Amino acid sequence: MPLRPLSPTEARVLGTLMEKARTVPDSYPLTLNAVVSGCNQKTSREPLMQLSDAEAQEALDELKHLSLVFETSGGRASRYEHNFKRVLEVPDQSAVLLGLLMLRGPQTAGELRINSERWHRFADISSVEAFLDELQERSSEKGGPLVIKLPRAPGSREARWAHLLCGPVDEALLSAPAAGTPVPASPALQARVEALEAEVATLRATLEQLCEQLGLSRPGQE
Repeated sequence: MPLRPLSPTEARVLGTLMEKARTVPDSYPLTLNAVVSGCNQKTSREPLMQLSDAEAQEALDELKHLSLVFETSGGRASRYEHNFKRVLEVPDQSAVLLGLLMLRGPQTAGELRINSERWHRFADISSVEAFLDELQERSSEKGGPLVIKLPRAPGSREARWAHLLCGPVDEALLSAPAAGTPVPASPALQARVEALEAEVATLRATLEQLCEQLGLSRPGQE
């Protein structure tokens, strides 16, 4: 049975679980607090979101019904892990690309290769394009295409790709550059910021575990 279109919130929650499973495995599966923090990051996210605990919990519950997320019990807090690759029946490399597209929005093959460094190292842009082509040509028996190649925007050298997990996309809207789009940070700076965010996430998870062991409320709660 084809997967129903995900809501933007569900896609953000699912993408966050997929990211943290690879970038901060020591703190994975994630608590609800860690899921919310990951969804609301100010970097590596497009668009930016400000989800509440209730919104993230609702998305997790819906994803559980689709078998895309499992809930595990440990200590005082429930933890969540994704089941994306098994449900969608895609290889690791394709799952990485879809996760990045869910978190960062449309990207070129070159951008996907750079942004995937902490998830999976692709040999070259051609290998990225090969997996994207497979996802675009996915048969109807398997649920149909999962990505689409957007028309190249005026002045752009490369076309961008978008995921279809939330349903059809407005190609004309996504192929046009956004007004006032900020200049992206250099890959080195962005990698440094992401490394710091990963370190903070690990420290947060350690603190939550200590609070659970001591019977204390998690940080930010009365």
